[in-house]
Amino acid sequence: MSIIDLENAKPGDEVYVIYRNPHVPSVANVQPAEIVQHPKDPNALALFLNETFHVIEDDDAIFTSSESAQRAYEEHFFDFVEE
Repeated sequence: MSIIDLENAKPGDEVYVIYRNPHVPSVANVQPAEIVQHPKDPNALALFLNETFHVIEDDDAIFTSSESAQRAYEEHFFDFVEE
């Protein structure tokens, strides 16, 4: 899977994330996002997703392609349901 190396990420990079709906936590899907300069910390990066800035957390899985994100989504959610 092509998880992005945040050490080499730069503003303008197009990425894909598995995003959980904050109103319905059981719903998740693959969403495109962009790496941007953090609006309040010039030394940090953030995600711009759904017209909102999101702090990048250590446990975020950020992918370089939609195919990689979709594959991770299917492995995690479909394997989880079958257990």
